[in-house]
Amino acid sequence: MSLYALVTGASSGIGLQYAHRLAEHYKYDLVLVSNQEKEIKETADEIGEKYGVKAISIYKDLSTESAPQELFDYCKENGIEIEVLINNAGVFFFNDLANTAEKRVNLMLHLHIRTVTNMTRLFGAAMAERGHGYILNMSSMSAWMAMPGIQCYNASKAYILNFSKSMWYELKPHGVTVTSITPGAIDTGLYGLAPNLRKLAVALHVSMPPAKLVKKALKAMFKGKKTSMPGVLNYLFVPMIKHLPDWVVFFAMKKISCFQK
Repeated sequence: MSLYALVTGASSGIGLQYAHRLAEHYKYDLVLVSNQEKEIKETADEIGEKYGVKAISIYKDLSTESAPQELFDYCKENGIEIEVLINNAGVFFFNDLANTAEKRVNLMLHLHIRTVTNMTRLFGAAMAERGHGYILNMSSMSAWMAMPGIQCYNASKAYILNFSKSMWYELKPHGVTVTSITPGAIDTGLYGLAPNLRKLAVALHVSMPPAKLVKKALKAMFKGKKTSMPGVLNYLFVPMIKHLPDWVVFFAMKKISCFQK
């Protein structure tokens, strides 16, 4: 029986890069999950044909309470053993909490916290029973930030970071590792920046191309690391972020608000 890698949010951005690299370089068969029905089917078809692996597409809203159990049951009923789980699906918004719709807040909290927790719980238990497996949870460098406008994002990413580190200890004795990845800015459309600003950020090494992030993240995961922060500059930024003066925070908040318009 072949072993599979399951990637959430696999139809675009970082998730798409995870899917391609796992198929091309590691030769995994794939279970690819997304809430974009047309795109995820096209992605699976393309990857399967290009790399000669089996790629199954699943259209699903991962923010629903039942989604993790439904995915787990699907794999179990179809004899699909997941050796690698990439919890990548996520959302981002920049807005004052008081001016954000409850539905949007709940979407982020459910997707980043409840879904990641229960996906790790269900598939981690199955991996532990087999005595082998890898789980990668996408956190963020913002887990160390106190920044108005991304209060739910950075708080939920801090949860993912600490949850994953705790799960590393719980599952490591059973042959399963849980790795949290804490990148800085990544060059995707997630942040809503204009194309010229995205190019500038990459040129200044403030932002990292998704393919480069994924290469480093998977390397850390297969080494069994608890955490990994791709990008040398990020190690310099984190101590600064923790001790930013209030006036700097307010200044950054204004600038980001301008970029979002």
